[in-house]
Amino acid sequence: MPRTKKRSGRGGQQGNVQPFSDEDSSIETLSHCSSLSERTSAAEEAGETEEMAQEDFQYKLKVYIDSTVDKSAKTRQGALDGLKTAMATKILYEFISERRMTITDSIERCLKKGKGVEQCAAASLACLLCIQLGSGIESEEVFKTLKPVFKTILNDGAANIQARQACATSLGLCTLVAEDDIMVSLAIKALCFESLFTHSYIREDGSRPSVNPQTTQLHTNALLSWALLLTICTGSHIRVIAQKHLAKLPRLLENDNVNMRIAAGETIALLFELIRDVDPEFDYDDWEPLCEQLNALATDCNKHRAKTDKRKQRSVFRDVLKAVEEGDFQSETIRFATERMVIDSWVKKRTYDAFREFVGSGMNYHLQANEFIRDVFELGPPMLIDSAALKAMKSSRLERHLYNAAAFKARTKARNKFRDKRVDVGEF
Repeated sequence: MPRTKKRSGRGGQQGNVQPFSDEDSSIETLSHCSSLSERTSAAEEAGETEEMAQEDFQYKLKVYIDSTVDKSAKTRQGALDGLKTAMATKILYEFISERRMTITDSIERCLKKGKGVEQCAAASLACLLCIQLGSGIESEEVFKTLKPVFKTILNDGAANIQARQACATSLGLCTLVAEDDIMVSLAIKALCFESLFTHSYIREDGSRPSVNPQTTQLHTNALLSWALLLTICTGSHIRVIAQKHLAKLPRLLENDNVNMRIAAGETIALLFELIRDVDPEFDYDDWEPLCEQLNALATDCNKHRAKTDKRKQRSVFRDVLKAVEEGDFQSETIRFATERMVIDSWVKKRTYDAFREFVGSGMNYHLQANEFIRDVFELGPPMLIDSAALKAMKSSRLERHLYNAAAFKARTKARNKFRDKRVDVGEF
């Protein structure tokens, strides 16, 4: 028998087509609801996971705080390092604000009863604590407690030299952040820092002071903290300081330690920038000898000095020489997230370097989220950008590869124009 032909579904009339029923509608609605509930549950799980991670992190911080009073010096050192890492890489204002006096008491105890490395860690933690709290009553209370301890260790010639070095740096930054009275800041600058680094001056008869390398590093830290406090001095104070120190600071350029020479050069450039802002027609009597001395350091090729030291010194002193001769500054751009900050003055450079010394690799995060640091560098309130938007703004790996390849090709073509090319000369 011949097979019955099936009705084609193409064109014409459709065979056995059923209308859209209420049952199908309910099934589709249920599928949409189930997918929506799945997404909601995934978001809730992610939120719960993040909340649990935050609770675990805060629990670790509490353990660190409790461990700072442990009998074991190794345990205390580990707790201080853990708190330092947390404060350098995250914004913990609310958590720290509630426990600031407990942390301050622990820092004070470690500074007084600890030794060497533990005292250094405690001094650094004090700075990070002030950076987290910002400029206000809370940080003033912290600094009021720790300031006498810093000054005692700094002025004690029998104290551990590394602890004195750390206190010289920490006292400068904590004064910048937490001290509201400019007269107190000037007193700290004069009594604590000037009394130290002036011992490294080359004497007027040309003789060099007998100072060991560790003490020279202490004097270098004191000089950098002194320069940091210059950035908040008033115009009248800058005039007095320039008249008193500008003729003597070049003596430090003859120091045998490269870090001291560089610190002295940057401080001279900073002081010239500040005094010219106050008095644009400022005239320095020994301007030509100073420029000759700076030029000699910018082109230094003494064989008895290490190559890395000479390279670093020449790079810095070229900028210092431009600052003294022309009032110029080699600007630098710092990029973080979707923002950028231009360091266009010696004042901003000294301030940025001081914060970066303690915050380290977390500096970009603090520039992005720390309200106090953003206020210092006049960046405005923090920009709120979620992770999805930030990810969308980033270029893909392929795009970066293509861009780098195109840049490399263009650079090679540009260089080839200036390279000597061998030309084949035929024999006649």
